[in-house]
Amino acid sequence: MNILILGATGRVGGQIVTYALHDRHPVNVLVRTPEKIQINNENLTIIQGNVLNKLDIIRAMHGIDVVISALNTDGTTTLSESMPLIIEAMENEGIQRIITIGTAGILQSRISPKLLRYQSSESKQKSVRAAEEHNKVYDMLQQSNLEWTIVCPTYLPDGERLGKYRIERNFLPEGGSKISVQDTAEFAFKQLKSSDYMKSRVGIAY
Repeated sequence: MNILILGATGRVGGQIVTYALHDRHPVNVLVRTPEKIQINNENLTIIQGNVLNKLDIIRAMHGIDVVISALNTDGTTTLSESMPLIIEAMENEGIQRIITIGTAGILQSRISPKLLRYQSSESKQKSVRAAEEHNKVYDMLQQSNLEWTIVCPTYLPDGERLGKYRIERNFLPEGGSKISVQDTAEFAFKQLKSSDYMKSRVGIAY
């Protein structure tokens, strides 16, 4: 399976690259700064470019079967500005499957089920800016014809891979307060071979 990984220089994205290469998948990564990728592997193709450049995205998607996006918000609107370009390129290339890393803020609130967590008193985050960016992406994916899954972790310390965690469709598992980068990446990577959470958000926590 040929995989395009976006956000490969981030914490979760970098871990997903490691899992994909360990499984011997051919992997494309689209990065602004290739020097940040400290991996030498015959299955890894590093493409220098920007997710806000339509031609760079089209180039990176050539011959791809599935897209994993671990792009984060980083105080910018890159996430919501790049997603329309990603969706369009996927639809033009005939690529159906996309797995993205979201945030627990865009899951449904248990306290106010008609609201998302970041819109309710359930969220402890002082700033809602990142959640608003992820919500825009969620809306775009819902309106697309793609087979999408949004993995929604709560607090993300580095930690180690435990391989055991709780998952719940559309909600954060009750009392969940954290999940390691490694376990989040592992669960996201496993969705390549699963259709259990197609067109769904998935909350993940210990």
